[in-house]
Amino acid sequence: MKHIIVGTAGHIDHGKTALVKALTGIDADRLKEEKQRGITIDIGFADLVIGDSQFGFVDVPGHERFVKNMLAGVHGLDLVMLVVAAEESVMPQTREHFDICRLLHVKSGLIALTKSDLVDEELLELARAEVEDFVRGSFLEGAPIISVSSRTGAGIDELKETLADLASRVEPKATAAVPRLPIDRAFSIKGFGTVVTGTLIAGELSVGDEIEVLPAGIRTRVRNVQVHGHDTTTALAGQRTAINLQGVNVEKVERGSLLAPAGRLRPSSMIDARLELLPSAARPLKQRARVRLHHGTAEVMARVVILKSSEFRVPGSGLESSEPGTLNPGLGTIVPGESEIVQLRLEEPITALPGDRFIVRSYSPQVTIGGGLIIDPLPQKHRIRDVVARAQLERLESADLLERLAVFIEIAGTHGMNEDEMAARTGATDEQIASSTRELVRKNRVIVITSAPLALISAESYRTLADSVIDMLTEHHRREPLSLGLSREEVRDRVFGQLRPEIFRSVIARLGEEGKVVAERDALRLAAHKPALTEMDSAAKQALEVAFKSAGLQAGSLEETAAVAGIRVELARKLYNLLAAERRIVRIGDFVFHVDSIEGLKSQVRARKAVNPRMDVAVFKEMTGGLSRKHAIPLLEYLDRERITRRVGNEREIL
Repeated sequence: MKHIIVGTAGHIDHGKTALVKALTGIDADRLKEEKQRGITIDIGFADLVIGDSQFGFVDVPGHERFVKNMLAGVHGLDLVMLVVAAEESVMPQTREHFDICRLLHVKSGLIALTKSDLVDEELLELARAEVEDFVRGSFLEGAPIISVSSRTGAGIDELKETLADLASRVEPKATAAVPRLPIDRAFSIKGFGTVVTGTLIAGELSVGDEIEVLPAGIRTRVRNVQVHGHDTTTALAGQRTAINLQGVNVEKVERGSLLAPAGRLRPSSMIDARLELLPSAARPLKQRARVRLHHGTAEVMARVVILKSSEFRVPGSGLESSEPGTLNPGLGTIVPGESEIVQLRLEEPITALPGDRFIVRSYSPQVTIGGGLIIDPLPQKHRIRDVVARAQLERLESADLLERLAVFIEIAGTHGMNEDEMAARTGATDEQIASSTRELVRKNRVIVITSAPLALISAESYRTLADSVIDMLTEHHRREPLSLGLSREEVRDRVFGQLRPEIFRSVIARLGEEGKVVAERDALRLAAHKPALTEMDSAAKQALEVAFKSAGLQAGSLEETAAVAGIRVELARKLYNLLAAERRIVRIGDFVFHVDSIEGLKSQVRARKAVNPRMDVAVFKEMTGGLSRKHAIPLLEYLDRERITRRVGNEREIL
């Protein structure tokens, strides 16, 4: 069965609630005060099945004082039923409600001319003509206009047939999406606990699902699900849904909150968006104006930061930016009928996704002045002059998921993005993210840092880091031609700073695969680098090696051996690294031995096994020509590590 959400719109006392009751038999006014005063104050709900479509009706208040309540009910509409009383025709709230529907990009609907029994045919035709003129050029141009009377029932059957016809053309909602339920009511039922209601705008919610109340961050589970008052195991996108939350205090949940899978989405106090000002707005919207932002069921106060292009003129002002490439914040203005890319800085966080629509009302008087499209729900704070950020947002504005992910990873820079961050930023499913990132990797637009969990950086950011590593090593080799390389830790600290360790490891590994950098022990060097020795350096190196070799097993420290060879300690340390890289020397404890001496010792120990497979320290000292204990103990421990011997009590067993 197809699930269709229909919202009413129209001026107060034009018969919206009566029409919903005539269609469904349900009185959507549930509050005692609404019954007493005879007007709708808050949003109400009703349902109806026509053919293979189940309609959920959202009845909204028409009084100007309750427009904010109306806005809590008009998100996620498939169809709008614009209600105009034939006796009064188009009125102020007819216009405001219709503007809201247009700003929210409702795609289809119909017009109901109510109270048709109260006017003659001539007035009815006049009202029809006025309505046709009113909707000309909008999504309702050419839409069905049906004369109805909720009192007599005239036109109700035709209205039902028209709704069924319109429903057949509505594209089914994608259930393979991250579920989101904007909460419009929260209450407690004895024996059940906290229940929240709303229109499920995407995905599915089932009994047992782990979910989160955002922006509060309260994690809970779905205890029970109802759709249009009937128990079920799963609610689908497009259904009016009630969710019984497990173990949540009702006082912690309110209208404006959002239900989503636990840990999937993130609230933010800033959003980047395209903001359109209505042509009917009374005045231009100035830089940093304070407005009321309506998103989903939430209403929050916000400051509008206009990100103007590098060169601009405010229409009618005669003023330009003072010089190309700069911005004058004083000129940031959106004039009625135009739009700009903005950053909305919120006084309370909301949870949004790219592509969400929103409405903006003026702070005072409270009037709808515009709305728009969310581009980035989790941005960094932008400067007004940040033309790079504006250019990125212009790319994001019309991007598909593949391109959006690429731009978000690019914006993340050298910090990269992991899979959780991609999910929160885009609202995409795991399957969509996996498919898109595979394609980006294939096209060499992003680089995989880790595959489990998935983390990526842009190819541009990788090149920035790689070039910095190569530049640092090039400079080091220029300053220290005898050095084999730079320590890994120094490169990590100076180039990668506070970046994730896996980014450092991945970049170095990739540079190795590209044949540009070689990692040797704890040092990094350019693959093309060879230590450059002068004739004097070569002679010193040879002399140092001879000194190590001459010492035999009575080796000294590097500094002591350098003194014997008559070589400066600073130079000896550099030559030592070269000899160690050539495997000509071995450091054991505080002493440096020539490799020939160590290999000779190994052969001597192995040969002794035929005589006696065991030896103690005294025998070892005697065997090696009376070595002192300070040399004997480190050498025996070295032989243990090399698995030439194994310690058994106070003796060594020769393996």
